Amino acid sequence: QVRVLESGGGLVQAGGSLRLSCAASGGIFTIGDVDWYRQASGNQRELVASITRAGSTNYVDSVKVRFTISRDNARNTVSLQMNSLKPEDTAVYYCNPNLYNGLTLRRYWGQGTQVTVSS
Repeated sequence: QVRVLESGGGLVQAGGSLRLSCAASGGIFTIGDVDWYRQASGNQRELVASITRAGSTNYVDSVKVRFTISRDNARNTVSLQMNSLKPEDTAVYYCNPNLYNGLTLRRYWGQGTQVTVSS
């Protein structure tokens, strides 16, 4: 069974940093494009950052300059470095990778990791 696991969330003061990681288990596959989403309480899920297999990136305007998405294809992991965190960044962060197992390509969701930024 394929599982996507996010890690690295926690409680941090405004201005601090966190690094989220995303990895997949339960099979042999290649990670393609990966999106990071977040969902604050009472809000819709929001696309925060994306990275293609080749390394091209995109960010929502509110996190540009502060967040950096990166990947290590050899280790099949994707990270989201979050700097200068603000209280409005508080949310559950979800990794949404495209996984290719040699036959099919499909999107998976992790369980999410909580990020709380105190003022």
